[in-house]
Amino acid sequence: MKRACIREVELKRYVLLRDVVERRLTLKEAAELMGLSYRQALRLKKRFLVSGIEGLIRKIPSRPPNLKITEEIKEQILQLRRQIYKDLNILHFKDKLLDNHGIQLSYETLRKILIEAGQHEPKKRRRVYRRRRRMPKAGMLVQMDSSEHRWIEDVEEPWWFVGMIDDADSYVYGRFYPKETVWANMEVIKEYIRRRGKFMALYVDRASHFKTTRHGGLHYNVSAEQGDTQIQRALKELNIEMINAHSPQAKGRIERLFGFFQDRLIKEMRLKGIKRYEEANRFLEEEFLPWYNSRYTLEVESVYRPVEPGVDLELVFTKRYWRKAGKDNVIRYQGRFYQLVPSNGVRSFAGKWIEVCEHRDGKITLLYEGKKVSYLSGVEYDSLRCKKTESRKKTQKRQWKPPENHPWKRCFNVTFQTGNKV
Repeated sequence: MKRACIREVELKRYVLLRDVVERRLTLKEAAELMGLSYRQALRLKKRFLVSGIEGLIRKIPSRPPNLKITEEIKEQILQLRRQIYKDLNILHFKDKLLDNHGIQLSYETLRKILIEAGQHEPKKRRRVYRRRRRMPKAGMLVQMDSSEHRWIEDVEEPWWFVGMIDDADSYVYGRFYPKETVWANMEVIKEYIRRRGKFMALYVDRASHFKTTRHGGLHYNVSAEQGDTQIQRALKELNIEMINAHSPQAKGRIERLFGFFQDRLIKEMRLKGIKRYEEANRFLEEEFLPWYNSRYTLEVESVYRPVEPGVDLELVFTKRYWRKAGKDNVIRYQGRFYQLVPSNGVRSFAGKWIEVCEHRDGKITLLYEGKKVSYLSGVEYDSLRCKKTESRKKTQKRQWKPPENHPWKRCFNVTFQTGNKV
């Protein structure tokens, strides 16, 4: 197999397993960074020892797997559980299925079937927490979080400090923002990658801009499997894994960093006489962060990777939306029309899905199959809608008034003058 067929995911596994073989990294830590179980990482290690990097390349099977547990068998098992064996434990139920019905399943497979159907509730085990050790190399794991605080004493409005810290050498980068938005987090990640390169994993919380937290309901048309967030999509393009923490203690390194900054940084800015957050960001990048990184950054081996020459970080960290082109090669996005121009060998984009990339400054880039598409400047939809509304507006009918010599008025006037009823 040619080396050109090696994907970046397999190259990442090769680097981690090589460190495991050279005893610079444990297999458990490598499995967590690869996003695999310990058993699967052990299998990959054995294949790596036998065949090298060729053993890590995914092989496509010649035929699909033989699924033995069909939906009919699952329904039969659940029906037997409801009607006959409802008070048996799982091991007893497993034996009865084999002896009386000829259904052979493992204990774990049967347990998963019953849990998915709601017929078994697993016992909750008490978790034992301990402080996690640092990663052995810089670039393996980077923690990211935001802290809302009154950073400038003379400014009552609290701002957000969006920061990132390397788990191994404690290198820090961050900026102040008025709100914690998708753009703020994207800007910090983009600048961090420009300064140090691509890392392997990003450790964040479960905020909505990192992980989709919507749930379906009676009045919401939400699919069961939610799509990736804008930050998830951008990190996947760079082959960076995102790990979501379930508690603040899980990312304690950056939480302790916020405590340090809320004490030291605020007093340093007061001594400098900083009154605005624009000055605070300038002081942060030019003086405070260089001082902090020169004093507290540890000297460890780095696995940061440079960004590939063909990758445009400005295009990666944009908001992406899909729009379908009409028969007139026009798409609409946020009340504006965009006329697509034939390019990249495509004469007509009618019926094709176009990816709209919105930049922070409002600039729009259109992509089709990963390539940029030329377009004419958009036309404001509001003005067109107003013109259509005015053209379709019905003219109001003038109210008809009877003349003075109308019989009804003549009768009314006579009655009013004589005061008698007619």
